[in-house]
This record gives sequence, C-alpha cells and structure tokens, in this order.
Amino acid sequence: MIKAVLFDLDGTLLNRDASVRHFITNQYERLASLHHLSKDSYIIRFIELDNRGYVWKDKVYQQMVEEFEITGLSSEALLADYISQFQFSCVPFAHLKETLDHLKQRGIALAIISNGKGQFQLDNIKALGIEHYFDTILISEWEGMKKPDPRIFQKALGQLHVQPDQSIFIGDHPENDVLAAQRIGMQAIWKKDAGWRTCSADWAVDDLKEILPIIIDNKLG
Repeated sequence: MIKAVLFDLDGTLLNRDASVRHFITNQYERLASLHHLSKDSYIIRFIELDNRGYVWKDKVYQQMVEEFEITGLSSEALLADYISQFQFSCVPFAHLKETLDHLKQRGIALAIISNGKGQFQLDNIKALGIEHYFDTILISEWEGMKKPDPRIFQKALGQLHVQPDQSIFIGDHPENDVLAAQRIGMQAIWKKDAGWRTCSADWAVDDLKEILPIIIDNKLG
C-alpha cells in the first residue's frame, strides 16, 4: 500500500518552460536598459543558455551581458532581478491542486524533493500556492546533497515515517528522479518531458491527474 507520494518540482509540478518564457519576456519589458536589443533575440538566447535550468543564472547573465554588450545593467543586477522576480512568473501544470487535493483526502503523505537554490525554490513553491499540501520539503542547497544521491530520498522517507516500498516518486528526469528513486526501492512515475526520449519508469504520464488512477484504481493507495 502506498502511504506517501513524493514529487520533483521543476518540470513536474512547476511548468518550468512556460515559467521561464513568461519571466524572461517580462524582464525584457520591465527593464528599459534592454530595449535597444531585439526582444526575440534576448528571449531566445536566454532560453538557450539556461539549458532548461541546468546552468545557474550567474553564468547565463554573464554570457548575455558579454554577447549583447549590455552596458546599462550588470550581470549581477540581472541575476538579482531573476532571483527576486521569477516567483511572479510561476506557471503550474494543469490539474496540480486538484491532484494534490485528491491525494490529501486519501490521507497520503506528500513531499517535494527538489534540486536548486533553497529560498528561490521555496519562493516558487509558495507562488504556486501549494506549500501547505506537503508534509516535508527538501531542497538540495539546504540539505547539502542533491538528487540522485540516495540520501536525500532516504531523508524524506524518514521524515514521512514510511518505507521505500510504501512510497512512490514522480519526476521528469529519467536519472535524477526515476532511476534514483527506484534504486532505493521506491516505485516511480515519469512525468513525460520532451527533453528525454525514454525512461525506465514503472509508469509514465502526460498529465498530473493521470497519477490518480495509478495510485487509486490499481489499489496502491
């Protein structure tokens, strides 16, 4: 019986691709010092350099300032703007709160394990309005370890007071989320992501609401 469901954040609960595009468009429109640049060029290049979140933004903005010869703003100022303002551009995946509501109503414990900067990720979780659903939230910067390190999964399970075989992990990354969870004895659902061709998950879903029949109709919960 499944007693706990653990989630990744970016690409699983937070539609990061949509959020990044919303933010970077907004950043360009808000900051007059960027308006001598082509809006489309600024947006496209940021998305390229960001590499779907796997390059931290200090490197991205350093490259942007150099390539576009931006003089009105430093890379540090652009990074500070990103850190403080990104939360206002957070876009959830469809059926997010509906899915969490159903799980909580069944008495299932919920957790988030996210790689990333601590306060930044927590601000994004709060911006989605979902912090109260979760019994524990672990963010790699604050934990001193990150997925796929098995210890961060084990810590979350310990805080939830469940065994690996009583829990299921949902994430978009085939290695850091799915395989890492499976290696410690958890079942795993892959939130499909176009950035990856294949994934050896126990199940795969396109929409968050699809996890409910997996857990409930298959008598896992």
